[in-house]
Parts: sequence; structure tokens; C-alpha cells
Amino acid sequence: MPSYHEVRLYLSGLWLLVKGDAQGFRLLDITDRGVTRSFWAYLWCLPAMAVSWNWMRLSYLRAAPPETHVGGVFFVRLAMIEAINWVLPLILLAALCLLLGLARKFPAIVVTMNWLSVPFAYASAVLMVGVTLLPAVSHLFAILQMMLLFASVVCSSRILRLICGPETLTVTAMVLLLFVPDWLLTVVLQQYLDISLY
Repeated sequence: MPSYHEVRLYLSGLWLLVKGDAQGFRLLDITDRGVTRSFWAYLWCLPAMAVSWNWMRLSYLRAAPPETHVGGVFFVRLAMIEAINWVLPLILLAALCLLLGLARKFPAIVVTMNWLSVPFAYASAVLMVGVTLLPAVSHLFAILQMMLLFASVVCSSRILRLICGPETLTVTAMVLLLFVPDWLLTVVLQQYLDISLY
């Protein structure tokens, strides 16, 4: 598992990429080994995910009948959804890269997108803590969550532009594959697994 020092180095590289500085790639491991190790980002995100899952649990219990109880299965189902939403967009991106002849760029995409999920997972967790402690201003946190989502889209598109070049349609397609299946699958799987908040 990558150490804290390594992850800080990766995040520094991502920040350079977001600012448009291709030197950020020098701080990232985009070898085959680096691609494999980048999936450790999921475990690095687990504490932040746990905060978000607890917020979902509390929201689910508030919307459910008073006698409803939520056990460990609820969290297992949330973890399954997160894992599927993590892997499926990358599979779709792999197919798109093969279709467009960009297979050699796919390792850089995997590494950067995996590690980019870490800071946004923790930022989202902070917002979840805020809305849990201050439910009276939940609308403010909803706006901040939308801003965080917008920032995630912007950062992803800027990094993908550095990787794939100034191909607007290609970058747009990749961003859509990263975010749209995630949203749709979350809704469908939450309803299917009976953990939907609505």
C-alpha cells in the first residue's frame, strides 16, 4: 500500500496537472506497477466513504418507519455500489481508448483518476459531517456539494486534456463516461438493493 508520503507526492503531481503543468506527471507512477498500485486509492478513501455512508444511514433511518433497523448489510451494499462505480467507468474508458486508438494513454488516465478521487472523497466527507451537525443549513451544504461536483468535473477535464491533447470531443466523452454512469448506477443499484433514500 502506498505510504502517506507517496500519496502526498501523487496529489502534488495532480495539482500541477490541474494547473496545466505537465511536470506533474513526473510525480506520478504511470508504469504498469503504478496502475495496479493506484487502486489502493480505494482503501485510502475508505475513512471518507465511511463518513458519507454514516450520513446515508442516518438519512435512511429518518425517512424509514420508526421500527426500522440498519445493520452491517447496509454498509456492505454501499461498499458494493462504490466498488462498481469505481471500476465500471474505467472499463468504459478502456473501451473508448481502444476505439479511438488511445490505448497507450490509458495507464495515465487510470492513475490520475484513481488518485484524484482521494481529495474529493475527503472534501465530500467534510460536507457530510457539516450537514449532519448543522441540518438547519442543509441547503447551503447541498450548494457546496454541487460546487464540489463541478470542481471534480473541471479538474478531471483539465487532466484529461493534458493526457489526450486538445481534443474537445474526446475529453468531453471521457468526462461523461466518468460521471454519468456513476450517477445512473448509484440510483439504480440503491433502489435495487433497497437502500434508496427516496
